[in-house]
Amino acid sequence: MTPPATTRDRLRVAIQKSGRLAEPARDLLASCGLTWRESRDKLFCYGESLPVDLLLVRDDDIPGLIADGVCDLGVVGRNVLVEHDLARTANGQTAGLKEWRQLGWGVCRLDIAINDDEQWTGPQQLAGQRIATSYPRTLSRWLDEKGVDAQVVTLSGSVEIAPRLGQADVVCDLVSTGGTLAANALKPVETLLHSEAVIAGPTAPLEDGREEIADLLLRRMDGALRLKETRLLMLRAGRDVLPEVLKRLPAGGEPTVLAVDGRDEVSVQLLCHNAVPWPRLEELKRAGAHTIMVLPVEGMLA
Repeated sequence: MTPPATTRDRLRVAIQKSGRLAEPARDLLASCGLTWRESRDKLFCYGESLPVDLLLVRDDDIPGLIADGVCDLGVVGRNVLVEHDLARTANGQTAGLKEWRQLGWGVCRLDIAINDDEQWTGPQQLAGQRIATSYPRTLSRWLDEKGVDAQVVTLSGSVEIAPRLGQADVVCDLVSTGGTLAANALKPVETLLHSEAVIAGPTAPLEDGREEIADLLLRRMDGALRLKETRLLMLRAGRDVLPEVLKRLPAGGEPTVLAVDGRDEVSVQLLCHNAVPWPRLEELKRAGAHTIMVLPVEGMLA
């Protein structure tokens, strides 16, 4: 299937074809009620439930596709967005992009890492050293801010093994758990950037009906993100123990207390914004509650 003829009353969203942000991005969009038909090459998805189409591409290409007007929005790491903006600025172009939403997953850091048997005395220690990275613009900006003269070695991948191969003395790489650095006898010593997945879009308003579609999609995203850890706590309790049960409810909104027909007890419902741990449930049971349930919330309209 080839993409339908371009109509600017449809929104285009770029996401990773594969990689650590690909599946969470699809899950988020699906939780917003989106369904698609995929092209044979699985690079284009035509939106069926909403006029929102997907382009499945390399993450490094997403900012450029938005800047060039090929796509309207994209799910991308802040690290990629910052690097793209710095590259455009260096070429005399305006960045033209901004973060529309922070998504709270894909969290990582862009760190300087040195050999784990070295002592770290500060950024000036990097003077005259070779630093391998896949983010040369971000690293160069940081070096300029610190007044450090070092050689930036640009690599497209496998940055962490550069010191072992003699390509660099130090690395500047993305770190999530630190396991990859430790496996290569490296340790993080300085953070240049805190990153996470974001919705990136143009600084200028969308046109031709796309702004309304984008607003609808973002409202649904906001709701889906709020509901991600939201749970509905339901229980029953006798009227005589209700005050003690209410004292032990987890943080949330105001509980709803309903009478149970024909019985001297009530039903209590509470919307909790975080997971409800087992010890809290056991505490409620000791206070006299029974038939305690914790249910996921898939959708909510205020």
